[in-house]
Amino acid sequence: MSVPQRQAAGHRPGWTLALLALAQLIYALDLDIVFVALPEIGSDLGFPGQTQQLVVSAYVVFAGGFLLFGGRAADLLGRRRVFVLALALYAVSSLAGGLAGGPAVIIAARAVQGVGGALLLPATLSLINTLFAEGPPRNRALAVWGGAGASGLTIGALLGGVLTENFGWPAVFYVNVPLAGLVALAALAVIPRGPARRERRRFDLPGSLTVTGGATLLVFALVEGPELGWTSPPVTGASVLALALLAAFAVIERRSADPLMPFRLFRNPSLTVGTGVTFLYMATFGVLPYFLTVLMQGVHGYGALRTGLAFLVPSLAIAAGTQLGERLATRIGTRATLLIGFGVGAVGTAAMAPGFAPEAGYGLLVPGLVVSGVGQGVVWTAMWIAAATGTAAREQGVANGIASTALNIGNAIGLAVLTVLADLGTEGRTGEALRAATAHGQSVVVLLTAAGMVVGLLVTLALPRAAAPAPTAGEPSAPEAVASR
Repeated sequence: MSVPQRQAAGHRPGWTLALLALAQLIYALDLDIVFVALPEIGSDLGFPGQTQQLVVSAYVVFAGGFLLFGGRAADLLGRRRVFVLALALYAVSSLAGGLAGGPAVIIAARAVQGVGGALLLPATLSLINTLFAEGPPRNRALAVWGGAGASGLTIGALLGGVLTENFGWPAVFYVNVPLAGLVALAALAVIPRGPARRERRRFDLPGSLTVTGGATLLVFALVEGPELGWTSPPVTGASVLALALLAAFAVIERRSADPLMPFRLFRNPSLTVGTGVTFLYMATFGVLPYFLTVLMQGVHGYGALRTGLAFLVPSLAIAAGTQLGERLATRIGTRATLLIGFGVGAVGTAAMAPGFAPEAGYGLLVPGLVVSGVGQGVVWTAMWIAAATGTAAREQGVANGIASTALNIGNAIGLAVLTVLADLGTEGRTGEALRAATAHGQSVVVLLTAAGMVVGLLVTLALPRAAAPAPTAGEPSAPEAVASR
């Protein structure tokens, strides 16, 4: 029986896609669900106000640092196996977080959740890219997956408020336990095993240690820089050590016979441009929710639940955009779709700026939120199509790890830079003057993110109009093999 025949016999596309979309829903839900519970976590566990951010930072730092490791693990250990392991880590760490009786336990639980997220995202993406053929089937799968992620962001904000108000902060952790556990068990029955591996490949332990340490320290410095100060010893020390480890990683990879991140992958222009686009996406579109939250809660005085409801409009627009992105990519190609997405996003984001005035109401934001959200959804679907195109099935995990790492670092750098710019002019102000200065800073940042989207449009022009080059001779393309043990 040929490989495609074995794939057809064991692969149930509808059920598989439903599980992968549900996993993405859990991943996206966990990004926002903790935010609204932070004040209650702080008061119950004795967190001072400023250190409550560590509950968020622990997740972001470890998720960003382990993404490339997670992609390589999916390639070598099997996508299905790593997918199930990631969900198990989510379930166990969520249970530990809900039971936490002190700050150290909950921060450790969030760090383990971050590792779970770093394993889950590239494993889920590589399962889609190996189980669904390149072209319309994969485009549709990515659109469903992306729509589930957009829904998770909305559900996270709303569910976090409802659970915290009615059941207390531990409920935002406990909700993950049955969800992740059920998806992990269902995956063992629904997602097919990959074929037996005929070649021996090394895990590249030196490369794994240096890049994971370097990326983790880099994200730590970017996340904590605005809080601790860019010249503080922890931030400067982490930055220097991160650069040293990443330089060592580059040397190790060039000398390794079986590198963790083969630099030849960047000869594929679709992966190279797609990685750049994922970075710019999170440095622009990806930072908007943070500044919108500051506007709604810090300037307009919205509560947690009202803020969650306010995010319904952009989240629905993003979900619609992911579906539109699939249709456009299938009909006019990935390059043209990205150009349209960034163009629409830039116009919509710039249109939001008047809604950031202190006296402006939510209604003034809505047109820009809708247009920007549609553009964001279009780019989200198309950028993952670009990043996956032309890479062999055996290396889809590491390719998605590369793109996902760029995504996370883009978010960290975007927030670090734009937060500093947004805060200019607020120092020493109080009351109404502080409110006005905050609103002005937010409006400037929104215009800067729109300019960043124009940069994304220009980067997209480097994407080839035609399909990316075929994989290396002797290697099956992604739709020809299932590498998902």
